[in-house]
Amino acid sequence: MATMRHRPDYLAHAILGLGVVLFALPVWLVLAGSTQDSNAIARGELSLVPHPAGLAVYWRVLTQGTMGTEPVWHMLLISLGMALAIAVGKIVISVLSAYAVAFFHFPGRQIAFWLIFVTLMLPVEVRIIPTYAVMADFGLINRFNGLWIPLIASATATLLFRQVFVAIPDELVEAARMDGAGPLRFLWDIVLPVSRANIAALFVILFVYGWNQYLWPLLVATSPGLDTIVIGIVKMIGVETQTDWSAAMATAVLALLPPVVVVLVMQRWFVAGLTEGEK
Repeated sequence: MATMRHRPDYLAHAILGLGVVLFALPVWLVLAGSTQDSNAIARGELSLVPHPAGLAVYWRVLTQGTMGTEPVWHMLLISLGMALAIAVGKIVISVLSAYAVAFFHFPGRQIAFWLIFVTLMLPVEVRIIPTYAVMADFGLINRFNGLWIPLIASATATLLFRQVFVAIPDELVEAARMDGAGPLRFLWDIVLPVSRANIAALFVILFVYGWNQYLWPLLVATSPGLDTIVIGIVKMIGVETQTDWSAAMATAVLALLPPVVVVLVMQRWFVAGLTEGEK
């Protein structure tokens, strides 16, 4: 029986190439614009070719900032700490809450599960005023802890982990119980290892989520020393006629680097966590 030669799908490749261009072109424009004169950019004379002589702007914004902002290295550090705290905090709390809902039998278990589910229906804007009031009562306004503590609970991550946990075979649970494994040992030796791909995928998603936070840091941290990189970019833009566009674009390029590094480093686990079927 003759084998059919695999023919390339030109339409799929064309659509994929168009998608790459649509996503990459704005990034390239920002990269090129960061090396050009701000006045030329303001006049709409943005060239697609970067100017190597303008690369000095990166060192300037990293060490000095611009338009009254903090140095970019400091804002990157604040954003990095906030994103890591949010990602790790969400994963720890979600794993523990999903573990309790999936494996422990206690009165009100289903009520607790549905209460977690209902919070998905509440937009952030509905919760932000009472959350701000709680943070104010605890004295966490203009504190680094106030940037991430209210954001470490995640109903979505809890539901995702619960679906992973309930797929663990009952035979494995019974075998662990007969072997004398307590709840913590079962969690550490069985549940976490089979969930590591999902944990890695969620870490990437939650890190990017925390890195891109804008509304909450804008409200809870009015001190310039707590500006995240996203807030810093907004402050750099300021009044359009006074914007140092090359500095703002250089800061935007620098703001892209940490999430890109996280995605590249954890790419294999990220893809596995998204495509992995039931355990």
